[in-house]
Amino acid sequence: MTAVSMPGRKPENPNFSSGPCAKRPGWSLEGLIDAPLGRSHRAKIGKTKLKLAIDLTREVLQVPADYRIGIVPASDTGAVEMALWSLLGARGVDMLAWESFGEGWVTDVAKQLKLKDARILKAPYGELPDLSTVNFDNDVVFTWNGTTSGVRVPNADWIPADRKGLTICDATSACFAQRLDYSKLDVVTFSWQKVLGGEAAHGMIILSPRAVERLTTYAPAWPLPKIFRMTNGGKLIEGIFVGDTINTPSMLCVEDYIDALQWAKLIGSLDGLIKRADSNLKVLADWVARTPWVDFLASRPEIRSNTSVCLKVVDPAVTALPAEAQAAFVKDIVAIVEKEKAAYDIDGYRDAPPGLRVWCGATVESADVATLTQWLDWAFEQAKAKLAKAA
Repeated sequence: MTAVSMPGRKPENPNFSSGPCAKRPGWSLEGLIDAPLGRSHRAKIGKTKLKLAIDLTREVLQVPADYRIGIVPASDTGAVEMALWSLLGARGVDMLAWESFGEGWVTDVAKQLKLKDARILKAPYGELPDLSTVNFDNDVVFTWNGTTSGVRVPNADWIPADRKGLTICDATSACFAQRLDYSKLDVVTFSWQKVLGGEAAHGMIILSPRAVERLTTYAPAWPLPKIFRMTNGGKLIEGIFVGDTINTPSMLCVEDYIDALQWAKLIGSLDGLIKRADSNLKVLADWVARTPWVDFLASRPEIRSNTSVCLKVVDPAVTALPAEAQAAFVKDIVAIVEKEKAAYDIDGYRDAPPGLRVWCGATVESADVATLTQWLDWAFEQAKAKLAKAA
């Protein structure tokens, strides 16, 4: 192998975490000076800001006019839990899981809600379940983009328009970077800290008219915590979907989200955001194609994420090692680039197979991804030299 020299430059922004993710290019605290700090979120100025965040979300994501959009507590997790606890139980449910967060929703439904008629369809990391076997007479719960596996559904063609059940989609690392077919989705959830690089702790829930009908005609058998309740007396609490939030939001975080949405509009809204994420993925894909020691965890290009890109080390000297040693080797690569301040937070998720995870969402610059690949090549050689020395 030809010796790899230490790169002469570093990424302008070395933040490649998969959540919270890199702030938008040009971001600064000065851009948030219009935040109504110290004011009530229920005052006119607070409600105006919250409604603006909802309206901009609809505009940028191209959400249909008859779908409700609400700001809810506890990030994407809170939004998903709100949907599961409020909507499930009216009919059977198919639970799809191919990474850790999908597995978490399976656990909630099977062990917390204890639904006896839940079908579990699983696939290992890097794969999707057989989508042709999903029963759409049931409700269906799935992640659009598996944040911890780098595997996404290629499209919504597998979901029938005449389904009887609801589709509940955790889209937190897909929204703003991948095109969602809302006609096939009844509940969509996400959080601000992913593709737009917003701050954590706030979730979003998008409801179709079918989901609203379920909410207003079905009462689950279990009690609902206050922060999950979207109805009162059998009627939808409409205020949630115009900015009258269930609990107190951070108006600084709201301002930051608005700032990111306005930036998104400047670069072409959804089309511009998708283009940036796709360009970042292409940089990595071109590098992987010419680099023998690394490959994508996703088994096929059509299911490969353009946001949370998961990579595995395939060098024979590393794959021959026990699993713990392979994990240690990857952590060595991560530590080397972090020590040089060339990349932060690129280790794979703790429950995933050993590997790297590089965020390629729209707030990341392609030039930084390209520079990162040079550092990864150099760090790999450093780690492999240490491995050989220890043998």
